[in-house]
Amino acid sequence: MATAASEEIDILAKAKRILGPDYTPSEDEPYMNEKQQNYFRMLLLEWKRSIHQAAGQTLQSLQDGPIREPDLNDRASSETDWGIELRTRDRQRKLISKIDAALRRIDAGEYGYCEVTGDPIGLRRLIARPVATMTVEAQEAHERREKISRDD
Repeated sequence: MATAASEEIDILAKAKRILGPDYTPSEDEPYMNEKQQNYFRMLLLEWKRSIHQAAGQTLQSLQDGPIREPDLNDRASSETDWGIELRTRDRQRKLISKIDAALRRIDAGEYGYCEVTGDPIGLRRLIARPVATMTVEAQEAHERREKISRDD
């Protein structure tokens, strides 16, 4: 079974492939122009669709019946795998809310700009993580503050 992070990357890569090589946002064009916004909207919608499809497959597998491993070790291993699978789906459920928020930001004309500084997040970061809401610098500062508050 794949880890949650690698599965998320695989689903995003699949969504990018489905969009095809016809267009990729470029630094040579105006930032967050209509074409870029449409690209990210389609990417986010395809990513969301892929997550729903994977969740449906998990649900179908759960409905197919209980684990019937005769060996206790095999049964324990299967139950551990199911636990990981369910945690992955829960993580993806939370990701869907981030995707929905990103789609709302596109509709509001706020997508691609840092929610802290208002600066452009950057195409490379958005292509790697379409739900990003902060620039790398703002994200690092946020994580440092979070670490300091946890250490107190």
